[in-house]
Amino acid sequence: MATYKVKVATGDDFLSGTMDSISLTIVGTQGESHKQRLNHFGRDFATGAVDEYTVQCQQDLGELIIIRLHKERYSFFPKKSWYCNYVQICAPNGRIYHFPAYQWMDGYETLALREATGKTPADDTLPILLEHRREEIRAKQDFYRWRVFVPGLPNYIHIPSYRPPVRRNPNQPEWNGYIPGFPILINIKATRFLNSNLRFSFVKTASFFYRLGPMALKFKLGGLVDCKQSWKRLKDIKKIFPAFKTVTSEYVAEHWAEDRFFGYQYLNGINPCLIRRCTQIPDKFPVTDDMVAPFLGEGTCLQAELEKGNIYLVDYRILEGIPTIELNGQKQHQCAPLCLLHFSPEGNMMPIAIQLSQTPGPNCPIFLPSDSEWDWLLAKTWVRNAEFFCHEAIAHLLGTHLIAEAFSLAVLRQLPMCHPLYKLLIPHTRYTIQINSIGRAILLNEGGLTARGTSLGLKGFAELMARALSEMTYDSFYLPNDFVERGVQDLPGYYYRDDCLAVWDALERYVTEIITYYYPCDAAVEGDPELQSWVQEIFKECLLGRESSGFPTCLRTVPELIRYVTIVIYTCSAKHAAVNTGQLELTCWMPNFPSSMRNPPMQAKGLTTLETFLDTLPDVKTTCIILLVLWTLSREPDDKRPLGHFPDIHFVEDVPRRSMESFRQRLALISHNIRQRNKCLPIPYRYLDPVLIENSVSI
Repeated sequence: MATYKVKVATGDDFLSGTMDSISLTIVGTQGESHKQRLNHFGRDFATGAVDEYTVQCQQDLGELIIIRLHKERYSFFPKKSWYCNYVQICAPNGRIYHFPAYQWMDGYETLALREATGKTPADDTLPILLEHRREEIRAKQDFYRWRVFVPGLPNYIHIPSYRPPVRRNPNQPEWNGYIPGFPILINIKATRFLNSNLRFSFVKTASFFYRLGPMALKFKLGGLVDCKQSWKRLKDIKKIFPAFKTVTSEYVAEHWAEDRFFGYQYLNGINPCLIRRCTQIPDKFPVTDDMVAPFLGEGTCLQAELEKGNIYLVDYRILEGIPTIELNGQKQHQCAPLCLLHFSPEGNMMPIAIQLSQTPGPNCPIFLPSDSEWDWLLAKTWVRNAEFFCHEAIAHLLGTHLIAEAFSLAVLRQLPMCHPLYKLLIPHTRYTIQINSIGRAILLNEGGLTARGTSLGLKGFAELMARALSEMTYDSFYLPNDFVERGVQDLPGYYYRDDCLAVWDALERYVTEIITYYYPCDAAVEGDPELQSWVQEIFKECLLGRESSGFPTCLRTVPELIRYVTIVIYTCSAKHAAVNTGQLELTCWMPNFPSSMRNPPMQAKGLTTLETFLDTLPDVKTTCIILLVLWTLSREPDDKRPLGHFPDIHFVEDVPRRSMESFRQRLALISHNIRQRNKCLPIPYRYLDPVLIENSVSI
């Protein structure tokens, strides 16, 4: 007789436990056990439990390679889904085998799990393991299917999804009777992706809606969401979130109109990846030395500053021609401005010229800091409106959420759980598809919050993202190249860049250690068909097969694989943190980040007043809707997992586990350095502090 000691861990998420009967079969290189029910004649497999059992076999089974979990009806109890974390088995010789699951079992079924040692296809020789590998991929590809979201955007997962929001009474005005969060119907089964490897959390879904609902109700009861009028006073905007205060949010409300803070946000705001060094003023932006000389300082001129590398340009050409919609019965407007900035001897990035169109002419003046107070302020506000769309549609939604979802789905479809890349990447897919499904239900659907809170509406948002995807390149995803290409690699005070590169370096070292352990040579990379299928699927479904993107269709060398995997993980973690974490505190003062503009761009100088400024900004209702969205998207996740925190046990070998610990230590040092630096800054830049970076796009 051979005795095997078994531990079975049930997930600790709400509703993870089951009352169904669970049995176990153990398969080794020298035989297979009989099917044995795991039962203590009490409450087994409760949420968060680690249950221990003993399995007796007639003989030693040799090296354990596969187990089968059998889920069957128990007595009169109704069928109940079960989330299994892992099974651990101690063999008679004392060796401990780990079998990761981290997935749901829904119906009465059998789930086969492999021992946790990471193996590429070349490492498997046993027919049973090769067949298990093929069957797992086939089953996942049958379950996870691609679907077109919007033509021109990355495809997404085709599953039973959330039902769209509905109003209680369609005959009532647009908002009456509709409080986001309460009338939304949720397909609970879809929130778990049962029979799948994808971890969905009922608690996460519920908490998202219950955060949104009470805040929306508060706005409703306060009469804010029924007011379609202009703000009467700027200071009234603070009443929307009277209790929300941070050092940064208070600084924004006090300094939002200052040129220095306007320029600072291009370096360390929530979209600090647009600014680029200007070596020649473009013809479409006819700025002359006479225009800007007063703002450059004594003893210099525009050409001299261009040659010194002190002139920077932000061009919003991608917005040109994007259609707008009506909000609350009023036509909305947008523009595609150009903004010229000067890095002053004092170390400040200062705006020195703004043009509100891509086509110069008599009806498109170039606004300057010497213009009237309200002309200059409104010109800067138009730029901030353009910044809203480039941030929310391109940098945030497309650049992290949609692309990360495509990365995640390709991992699930093309890599079996035993594959080293699956083990490396799966923590960075956690909840991404779930949060995107929620977003499509309440933000990106007809009648949703985006359609009712932005001047572009859904159609304009989609067109803008499609334009951006058509221009994205692989080189721009490789962070060190991007800073050099934009000419900002040595720009002082660019804390975003400094923190990016520190986190990137730590991540790249971690990825290098893992990859080189499993791929000792280039031939191992080129000869891995599962890896190549994963890369090809991303190219096809995320980049839509566009060769000009430069995204690879195959990887041939170890360095190529290291770069590719680093890009994927960075995009799913730190890149999202940089554009998401500061959303509310930098934008709750609405004039700093308006989502709509109700008057056309100015065509002449000297006509703007406080009244016309307020009439151009979003009305009260639109302001509340968009800030409600930003408030919801900026809330701290309920079960956050910071970068480098990997509680799910996928790797069991010593080398990758040591690499994980070294990664955490490097991140801790980066966090310490960031916090020390921030003590001396009037506005702390903390969005890339590793303790605030999540492993995945999960909010």
